[in-house]
Amino acid sequence: MGRAGFIIESFLDAIDLDIPLLPLESVHHWMKRKSCKNISHKSYRETIWKLQHKNYLEIVEKNNKKFLKLTEKGQLEKLLRKARIPRQSEWDGKWRVLMFDIPEKHREKRDFFRYLLKQNNYAMLQASVFINPYPLNPEALKYLKKIGLMEFVRYMEVFMLDSDKDLMKKFGVSK
Repeated sequence: MGRAGFIIESFLDAIDLDIPLLPLESVHHWMKRKSCKNISHKSYRETIWKLQHKNYLEIVEKNNKKFLKLTEKGQLEKLLRKARIPRQSEWDGKWRVLMFDIPEKHREKRDFFRYLLKQNNYAMLQASVFINPYPLNPEALKYLKKIGLMEFVRYMEVFMLDSDKDLMKKFGVSK
């Protein structure tokens, strides 16, 4: 990850999903954060602009003070970054299956959810059914509940799957 990616990552990490507003600080205040050392004023401003331009972040005013706020798209991007599946050395023999039926009115969230699954190397078994040999990060499930999509998603661990040789080959795992 390059310097710009690192700064964007630190911005997204700094904004807590449970506390939606982060004070818009000077670069000097921002640099006091543990992971944000040696950020120039220019990089700080450019990062805010890039996140606004990508529609991940907005600046809101409250009580004559400015705050950074993640947009819904920004929250989903944060989820994507937090929900990456950690690679494990050994497969436990269980398949993780995600099925979903997300209504059309949530199309953008549904499309991003599919993107999240593909980014985490889930394979599509059929429309709206994805599979992976490794567990989904609990942060992803927690966030799906928070944004109201969990009611449309089912997650299960499957001990036996017929004809899984092709999947085992695809994921490079063996029993």
